[in-house]
Amino acid sequence: MKALRLESWHSAPVLRDVPVPAPRAGEVVVQVGGAGACHSDLHLMRDFSEGQLPWGPPFTLGHENAGWVHAVGDSVHGLEPGEAVAVVGAWGCGSCPRCLAGLETYCDHPERARPPGGGAGLGLDGGMAEFLLVPSSRHLVPLPAGLDPVHAAPLTDAGLTPYHAIRRSREKLAPGSTAVVIGIGGLGHLGVQILRATTAARIVAVDSRASARELAKRCGADLVLEPGEHLAQAVREASDGLAADVVLDFVGSDETLASAVACARQLADITIVGLGGGSFPFSFFNVPYEASIQTTYWGNRGELVEVLDLAARGLLHADVTTFGLEEAPLAYDQLRDGKVNGRAVVVPNTEYRP
Repeated sequence: MKALRLESWHSAPVLRDVPVPAPRAGEVVVQVGGAGACHSDLHLMRDFSEGQLPWGPPFTLGHENAGWVHAVGDSVHGLEPGEAVAVVGAWGCGSCPRCLAGLETYCDHPERARPPGGGAGLGLDGGMAEFLLVPSSRHLVPLPAGLDPVHAAPLTDAGLTPYHAIRRSREKLAPGSTAVVIGIGGLGHLGVQILRATTAARIVAVDSRASARELAKRCGADLVLEPGEHLAQAVREASDGLAADVVLDFVGSDETLASAVACARQLADITIVGLGGGSFPFSFFNVPYEASIQTTYWGNRGELVEVLDLAARGLLHADVTTFGLEEAPLAYDQLRDGKVNGRAVVVPNTEYRP
C-alpha cells in the first residue's frame, strides 16, 4: 500500500510502498477514509531534531484519522468490518492511573511500550496511508449516523483540542462573559463553533486575514477584529469595559501571546493552543491578578464522543478541502503557504472496500 512517510527530521514527507498491516490480538486495522493534515505536522518536518522528542522518524504521518473497520485481531469484540469509526489519537499504556481516568494524552507510565505524548502519526505509523493499524479497540469511536470519515477525521484533533481547552474553562464562560479566539485557522474556526454551541459567552475572533475573519463570522463569532495596537481596547469596549474572561491563542507567537494577555481581565484563563514557538515574560505585575496562563494538549476519548455528537447534530462542522493520497505532499505545501482555509483532509479511500 502507499503511505506518506516522514523519514528523517528536517525533511519533506515522501510517498512509499509499505506492507498492509495485519492485526494481532487486541488490534484493529482501519481502512482510512480521511486523514487530516495538521500544522503540527509542519513543525515535525521543520523544527525538531534528534533527541527533542521521546520518539522520532521514520513513521507514516497522519494523526487525525477516521475510516472503516477492516480487520480485527483475536479478543476484539463489538466492532465489525465496514463499521465507520474515528480514531482517538493519543495512545497511552491503558493501565496507569491517568489512563484509567481517561487521560491517555498525559500517560506517564515509566515502562510504557508506546512513545509518551505520541500515537498514530506521532512516532508510530499514522493514517496518511490506505490502512492504519490501531493497537486497541478502545482507541476507536463509532461514528454517529450522518457523519462521514472525511468530515470526522479533522474533528479528532482540530475539533477535540479546542473542545478540551474550552471545557477546561467552562465555569468562566457563563452568560455575560467574553471569550477571545486568536487565529481562525483549522482549529480556531472550530473553536468558535464550539463556544457558540456549548457556552453563553460573547465571542470575539481575531485574525489578520480577511478570509479568516469572514469564516469566523460564518462560524458564529459576535465580533471579528484585526490584530494590532488597538485590539485590547476594542475587546474592552465589546465587553462593557471588562476585557476577556477566556482567551484562546491558536497561534502561540510572541505577538499573539502579548495580545492574549493584553485582552484578559483579572481571574481570566489564557490558554495557549498554537505551537508558534512564542513566549511571554511572566511576573507579578505584567499579568492581570489571578489570571492563569496554561497550555493544553489534545483531549480524551469521552470528549471526542461529545465532539462527534455535536457534529452529527449539525452544531459543529469542519471546513474541509480534500486531497487524494497521491496529493498529500501538495496538501502540506498549501498548508505551509497559508492557502488552506479550515482543514485539509487526505482521502486514501472514498468508500469501504471489503
